[in-house]
Amino acid sequence: MTVNHQPLLTQADLLKRGLADLQEHDAELAQILDAEVARQQRTLSLVASCCAVKPRTLAASSSVLVNVTAEGVPGRRYHAGCENVDLVESLAIQRARQLFGAQYAGVQSHSASSANYSVLAALLEPGDTLLGMALDNGGHLTHGSPVTFSGTYYNAIGYGTTKEGLIDYDEVRRLALEHRPRLIICGATAYSRVVDFDRFRRIADEAGAILMADISHIAGLVATGRHPSPIDAAHVTTTCTHKQLAGPRGGLILSGRDANEKVPGRDVTFARVLELAVFPRMQGAPAVNMMAAKAAALGYAMTPEFDAEMQRIRDAADVMASEFQARDYEVVGGRSENHTILIRLRANMTGAIAEAALEHCGIVVNKNRIPGETRSSFVTSGLRIGTGALAQRHIDAQGCRQIVDLLCRILDQVTPQGDNEFTLDPALRKQFCAEAEALCVKYPIADYLAN
Repeated sequence: MTVNHQPLLTQADLLKRGLADLQEHDAELAQILDAEVARQQRTLSLVASCCAVKPRTLAASSSVLVNVTAEGVPGRRYHAGCENVDLVESLAIQRARQLFGAQYAGVQSHSASSANYSVLAALLEPGDTLLGMALDNGGHLTHGSPVTFSGTYYNAIGYGTTKEGLIDYDEVRRLALEHRPRLIICGATAYSRVVDFDRFRRIADEAGAILMADISHIAGLVATGRHPSPIDAAHVTTTCTHKQLAGPRGGLILSGRDANEKVPGRDVTFARVLELAVFPRMQGAPAVNMMAAKAAALGYAMTPEFDAEMQRIRDAADVMASEFQARDYEVVGGRSENHTILIRLRANMTGAIAEAALEHCGIVVNKNRIPGETRSSFVTSGLRIGTGALAQRHIDAQGCRQIVDLLCRILDQVTPQGDNEFTLDPALRKQFCAEAEALCVKYPIADYLAN
């Protein structure tokens, strides 16, 4: 019997065939995806939590690794057929450790939130006390918000900021000594200044607490030395891979000098506890294709191009913060030392209206709660602006000034009608859209995506 051996397909063959099949057999979905590609090129994204991924990362996330079930860790799987999965995960781990100078790295978490919850579940018992940054002062939902698992399963205490919008380290120490938390969380989601991780560690040691740092919003700056690193200051560090690292939706768990030390009160190391924290404690099989995409993004993060991108993030944040202040907007914290500018809107303007009006004009931002917030999370009194996507477009200082000018002119022409409704002259809206699109043409994201 003669067997005709067909040549084996490659990853490139499958991706090419998949795009063709999608366009031929599911035109409805293909059109939506194409429309999103166009939207991202034609609108200015000032969203602090998003960056565009490189095509290499998109390709890795679309790999045939999605077909593999791989519960466990490299060399210790519960399923066969994982020899290439082991190589991919080991590569992602190696790159994460190298990039951040960590002794331990876990790359299986589906998101930074799931990474945070995995760490909490591994290190705390139900009802234990944790101390985290209050949501209104820049913290994250997973840091102890009462509407989440972290705020209901544990006794969550919140610390805040001073009237100047800076972390109140004296309050952190007072609360830590008063409540003796098992764990302290530092790091933020809407905070524009440098976090003093060493000071947090001194407070944690004095209170007998474990310190966890969440660097989801500043991971790229930490990796390139533009923000102090918590890797050796905190017992555990978590981050997502889709913000400054411009990777897939996913999380990392890292540990530095404490990785091989025993968890206080337990005869087991942090590294071993963290390894078991994700699987089997909180997750099933990892998304192996996303681990490949993480490896691709971490590889890019080691290049000179990424380093230059992080400098552009900082430069743009400095310029934009100064421009907002020149237009009499309060920048919470006084200035930006990372990629975030948190501004307090004027009294009659809400975050919900500002966000919607700007989106109608081709600029995407986030409404955000601010210190002393009196409005709900669905309305808010502030805007959170990030410069990550602007850095990818190579927008220079002049471009940053033009964007702030356009944004402020739009808000000046908006007439609020309550908390959520507004009016804006259609002719002005058309003009503003044209100006935003002209900036997108002048500073195309396509150049970043093509390289």
